[in-house]
Amino acid sequence: MGNGTRLGRVRGLGSSQHGSHHWIQQRLTALGNVLLVTWFVVSMFRLPLGDHAAVLSWASNPTVALALILMVANVFWHLRLGLQVMIEDYVHGEATKILALVLLNFYAIGGAAYGIFAIIRIALAPTALGPGGM
Repeated sequence: MGNGTRLGRVRGLGSSQHGSHHWIQQRLTALGNVLLVTWFVVSMFRLPLGDHAAVLSWASNPTVALALILMVANVFWHLRLGLQVMIEDYVHGEATKILALVLLNFYAIGGAAYGIFAIIRIALAPTALGPGGM
Protein backbone atom coordinates (compact mmCIF):
# COMPACT_ATOMS: atom_id res chain seq x y z
CA MET A 1 0.00 0.00 0.00
CA GLY A 2 2.70 2.51 0.86
CA ASN A 3 4.92 3.83 3.57
CA GLY A 4 3.84 6.01 6.46
CA THR A 5 0.51 6.65 8.08
CA ARG A 6 -2.71 7.11 6.19
CA LEU A 7 -2.65 10.82 7.01
CA GLY A 8 0.92 11.13 5.69
CA ARG A 9 -0.02 9.53 2.37
CA VAL A 10 -2.81 12.02 1.66
CA ARG A 11 -1.24 15.16 3.10
CA GLY A 12 -1.09 17.84 0.44
CA LEU A 13 -3.72 16.13 -1.72
CA GLY A 14 -6.71 17.84 -0.13
CA SER A 15 -8.72 20.85 -1.20
CA SER A 16 -6.72 23.87 -2.22
CA GLN A 17 -9.87 26.04 -2.10
CA HIS A 18 -9.92 26.45 -5.91
CA GLY A 19 -12.74 24.00 -6.58
CA SER A 20 -15.33 25.94 -4.61
CA HIS A 21 -14.52 29.16 -6.48
CA HIS A 22 -14.93 27.38 -9.82
CA TRP A 23 -18.18 25.76 -8.65
CA ILE A 24 -19.62 29.12 -7.50
CA GLN A 25 -18.61 30.78 -10.79
CA GLN A 26 -20.35 28.05 -12.75
CA ARG A 27 -23.54 28.40 -10.70
CA LEU A 28 -23.56 32.19 -11.02
CA THR A 29 -23.06 32.05 -14.79
CA ALA A 30 -25.85 29.46 -14.97
CA LEU A 31 -28.15 31.83 -13.11
CA GLY A 32 -27.16 34.64 -15.45
CA ASN A 33 -27.86 32.38 -18.43
CA VAL A 34 -31.32 31.54 -17.12
CA LEU A 35 -32.19 35.21 -16.74
CA LEU A 36 -30.60 36.52 -19.94
CA VAL A 37 -31.63 33.68 -22.25
CA THR A 38 -35.20 33.79 -20.89
CA TRP A 39 -35.28 37.55 -21.60
CA PHE A 40 -33.89 36.90 -25.10
CA VAL A 41 -36.43 34.17 -25.95
CA VAL A 42 -39.37 36.22 -24.65
CA SER A 43 -38.11 39.24 -26.62
CA MET A 44 -37.84 37.18 -29.80
CA PHE A 45 -41.42 35.92 -29.41
CA ARG A 46 -42.65 39.50 -28.98
CA LEU A 47 -41.07 40.63 -32.26
CA PRO A 48 -42.96 40.26 -35.56
CA LEU A 49 -42.31 36.88 -37.17
CA GLY A 50 -39.92 37.09 -40.11
CA ASP A 51 -39.37 40.85 -39.92
CA HIS A 52 -35.63 41.36 -40.27
CA ALA A 53 -35.90 45.15 -39.99
CA ALA A 54 -37.77 44.86 -36.68
CA VAL A 55 -35.03 42.62 -35.25
CA LEU A 56 -32.30 45.03 -36.40
CA SER A 57 -34.21 47.97 -34.94
CA TRP A 58 -34.68 46.10 -31.66
CA ALA A 59 -31.01 45.04 -31.46
CA SER A 60 -29.74 48.54 -32.24
CA ASN A 61 -31.29 49.88 -29.02
CA PRO A 62 -28.31 50.54 -26.67
CA THR A 63 -29.98 48.85 -23.68
CA VAL A 64 -30.83 45.76 -25.72
CA ALA A 65 -27.33 45.69 -27.25
CA LEU A 66 -25.77 45.80 -23.77
CA ALA A 67 -27.99 42.94 -22.58
CA LEU A 68 -27.10 40.92 -25.70
CA ILE A 69 -23.39 41.52 -25.11
CA LEU A 70 -23.77 40.40 -21.48
CA MET A 71 -25.65 37.30 -22.64
CA VAL A 72 -22.99 36.34 -25.21
CA ALA A 73 -20.14 36.87 -22.73
CA ASN A 74 -21.97 34.93 -20.01
CA VAL A 75 -22.86 32.00 -22.27
CA PHE A 76 -19.29 31.61 -23.52
CA TRP A 77 -17.85 31.96 -19.99
CA HIS A 78 -20.23 29.27 -18.73
CA LEU A 79 -19.32 27.05 -21.71
CA ARG A 80 -15.62 27.50 -20.90
CA LEU A 81 -16.07 26.64 -17.24
CA GLY A 82 -18.06 23.49 -17.97
CA LEU A 83 -15.78 22.19 -20.70
CA GLN A 84 -12.69 22.97 -18.61
CA VAL A 85 -13.98 20.62 -15.90
CA MET A 86 -14.67 17.91 -18.46
CA ILE A 87 -11.20 18.24 -19.98
CA GLU A 88 -9.51 18.21 -16.58
CA ASP A 89 -11.47 15.12 -15.52
CA TYR A 90 -11.39 13.00 -18.68
CA VAL A 91 -8.26 13.93 -20.66
CA HIS A 92 -5.37 12.02 -19.11
CA GLY A 93 -2.22 12.94 -21.03
CA GLU A 94 -0.68 16.13 -19.67
CA ALA A 95 0.31 17.53 -23.08
CA THR A 96 -3.09 16.66 -24.56
CA LYS A 97 -4.84 18.25 -21.59
CA ILE A 98 -2.88 21.48 -21.93
CA LEU A 99 -3.50 21.60 -25.69
CA ALA A 100 -7.23 20.98 -25.18
CA LEU A 101 -7.43 23.74 -22.55
CA VAL A 102 -5.57 26.21 -24.80
CA LEU A 103 -7.88 25.40 -27.73
CA LEU A 104 -10.89 25.74 -25.45
CA ASN A 105 -9.73 29.19 -24.32
CA PHE A 106 -9.16 30.30 -27.92
CA TYR A 107 -12.60 29.02 -28.91
CA ALA A 108 -14.40 30.64 -25.98
CA ILE A 109 -12.64 33.99 -26.29
CA GLY A 110 -12.90 33.99 -30.09
CA GLY A 111 -16.58 33.05 -30.11
CA ALA A 112 -17.45 35.66 -27.52
CA ALA A 113 -15.42 38.33 -29.32
CA TYR A 114 -17.09 37.49 -32.65
CA GLY A 115 -20.56 37.66 -31.09
CA ILE A 116 -19.84 40.91 -29.28
CA PHE A 117 -18.37 42.43 -32.45
CA ALA A 118 -21.51 41.46 -34.40
CA ILE A 119 -23.77 43.02 -31.76
CA ILE A 120 -21.74 46.24 -31.68
CA ARG A 121 -21.80 46.38 -35.47
CA ILE A 122 -25.59 46.04 -35.49
CA ALA A 123 -25.98 48.58 -32.69
CA LEU A 124 -23.79 51.15 -34.42
CA ALA A 125 -24.88 50.44 -38.01
CA PRO A 126 -27.61 53.12 -38.26
CA THR A 127 -25.22 55.86 -37.16
CA ALA A 128 -22.19 54.49 -39.00
CA LEU A 129 -23.96 54.04 -42.32
CA GLY A 130 -25.73 57.37 -42.25
CA PRO A 131 -28.74 58.17 -44.43
CA GLY A 132 -29.67 55.60 -47.01
CA GLY A 133 -28.97 52.56 -44.81
CA MET A 134 -27.28 49.47 -46.17
